[in-house]
Amino acid sequence: MNSLSRSMPRWRRSAAVAVAVAALAALPAHAQNAADALTTWIGLDAPTGREAGALQIVQQAMPGWTRDSLGNLVMRKGRGRPRRVVACAIDQPAFAVSEITDDGYLRVHAAGNWRRAPLWDQWFEGQRIRIVTRGGWLPGVTAVRSTHLWRGRMPSDAPASVEDLWVDVGARSRAEVASMGISILDGVVRDWPSWQFAGYTSGPSAAARTGCAAVAAAAAAAPPKQGETVFAITVQGGFDWAGLGAVVAASGDVDSLIIAAPYTGRADTAHAPPADAAGPIFQRAVPAPFGVTASKVGVTVVISPRTIFPGSLAEAIGGDDAFTYSGVVARAAGVLPARAFPALAPRRPNDAVIRDSLTETATVLAALTRVYAVSGSEAPMRAAVMELLPAWAKAAAKVDTAGNIVIAAGPERDTVAFVAHMDEIGFAVTAIAKDGTVTLANRGGFFRSLWEGQPAMMHVAKGAPLPGVFLTRAAATTKQPTEMKAWFGLDSAALVARGAAIGTTLTGAKSPSRLAAARFTARSIDDRAGCTALILALRTLDPKRLTRKTYFVFSTREEIGLEGAAAFAADHPRGIRRVYAVDTFVSSDSPLENKRFADALLGAGAVARALDNSSVTPPDELARLVKIAGAAGIPFQVGTTNGGNDGSEFVRYGTVDVPIAWPLRYAHSPAEVIDLADVLALGRVVSALATTP
Repeated sequence: MNSLSRSMPRWRRSAAVAVAVAALAALPAHAQNAADALTTWIGLDAPTGREAGALQIVQQAMPGWTRDSLGNLVMRKGRGRPRRVVACAIDQPAFAVSEITDDGYLRVHAAGNWRRAPLWDQWFEGQRIRIVTRGGWLPGVTAVRSTHLWRGRMPSDAPASVEDLWVDVGARSRAEVASMGISILDGVVRDWPSWQFAGYTSGPSAAARTGCAAVAAAAAAAPPKQGETVFAITVQGGFDWAGLGAVVAASGDVDSLIIAAPYTGRADTAHAPPADAAGPIFQRAVPAPFGVTASKVGVTVVISPRTIFPGSLAEAIGGDDAFTYSGVVARAAGVLPARAFPALAPRRPNDAVIRDSLTETATVLAALTRVYAVSGSEAPMRAAVMELLPAWAKAAAKVDTAGNIVIAAGPERDTVAFVAHMDEIGFAVTAIAKDGTVTLANRGGFFRSLWEGQPAMMHVAKGAPLPGVFLTRAAATTKQPTEMKAWFGLDSAALVARGAAIGTTLTGAKSPSRLAAARFTARSIDDRAGCTALILALRTLDPKRLTRKTYFVFSTREEIGLEGAAAFAADHPRGIRRVYAVDTFVSSDSPLENKRFADALLGAGAVARALDNSSVTPPDELARLVKIAGAAGIPFQVGTTNGGNDGSEFVRYGTVDVPIAWPLRYAHSPAEVIDLADVLALGRVVSALATTP
């Protein structure tokens, strides 16, 4: 199921237009409060068995809870009968570190007996993740094959499973993993951003976390006028509600057990309300969960919030619905509904600036990778590049008719050009359905499965990007979806009013981060690292000391056919002796790849991209390149890979193409990884080539 109409319950579909119209105005204060607070609950890292850190955050924000021997948070209010237990489970479907390999990768195993969606494991492939350690969380990525290295063939068409998940934290060895504080059984969760769109709050376990926020809100109210209520935020929900069982056992005979949760009965049985059930709340009397002693409980009622995309990473709930749900849970607890949803301290970012020899490289690269510029829409990158240029280069920079930034310096002889491209892969809108679902086409080559069920951003012509989600199939027998769609909580009229049109570009959300000592991850490192190398070189060069005419070109539309470079080459058909395409060397330095070719190691230096699918470097030129790098003491490698490079567009005019690069893992994915030292080395190679006679 890849259509919005099948992902949304019938009652919600009938209100789609009303939701879209309302989304154009500010949300009511109570709904916005609920939406904002829910992002802090969804942001809690609580893998089954590793819930202590999340519960500590709850205790700090809301005093009065006590922790029992199992780790559950418990609060008693009132006296006498009836005696109620009102509870939720704080833990979430996640993975645990199950192996640490000699070369520094982590393998994982499912934590808890949760029933997961059919594509659950695949939604983690090639994505940013967090490792939940005793000392806090650390960033990482899950590996994925680079599409370039599998041209014309596929390793498998089966959906990814846990057997395919390799976690890269930037380490080079088992010892380095240990030095980072990562251990066996540490939790692994998706690094999902705080995500709201059109009145919805979206993220993994959104319904379950709404349940816990509602329990916490009810616990903060005045005691019930009648009877006693035991509030509990429990652990180990993924093991048949074991934590809840301990709370009930310690509470004596219970007249009613109220569970705020997205499912009923056993924890390994998924529950979704019937499609024809009306309203944002669904209540049902059920048998006591398997982990609870049934003889201790009179009646068990599950109260579930209605969500869209249930069970997916992008599960979402409306702010109004969440607020209404909180009131229902409070009344079931015998207390007055709260006027505001409880907010927790937001998760602290792991973005401290490391001061070392790689800081400048990391700073420039981070600034560029934060920019969104799908092929054909490079204006934001042009502005970012211009801002980072040294004064002399900024003064000399011109923008040609293809949108390329061109910087020329040096006397008119023996001309050379360095070219790095500014664009990135993404999607473009090809159709807008009445309900607001947009159909998408690729801009560039990549595996579509890496975007299914993930955050989406539509880059409208004016104003901030519109957040939404890429839709996902409910089930699949093949890994790659045949079509891609996205939804932004608005109908077609509202989308168009916000600037959406055929051709509007989309991407996923991105956030750059350093990994371990020298590694760096972001989406669109290809070719922001090439642009970084040019900028670093320009910062070191004195244009008055150049002995030849030198062009530095930041090109457009490389990902859809080398179009910017082709235009520049056509404008300069004679006189350019060499062109250095500064771009990715897609590396097989990953346990998922075949080492038959592309075996350039991360951290071993810049790379001569001596043979790819578009060009080959002549032997004499390759020898010259290696000699210059060696004379300058720059770590350098030589290899062959797949893909095309901008320099190949110059060869028809008699120019020698000498591509230079840095090694990249997981190309054209949200999880690209490099070694910053390689990019620094590449910048030094550019400087050496520009100044060597």
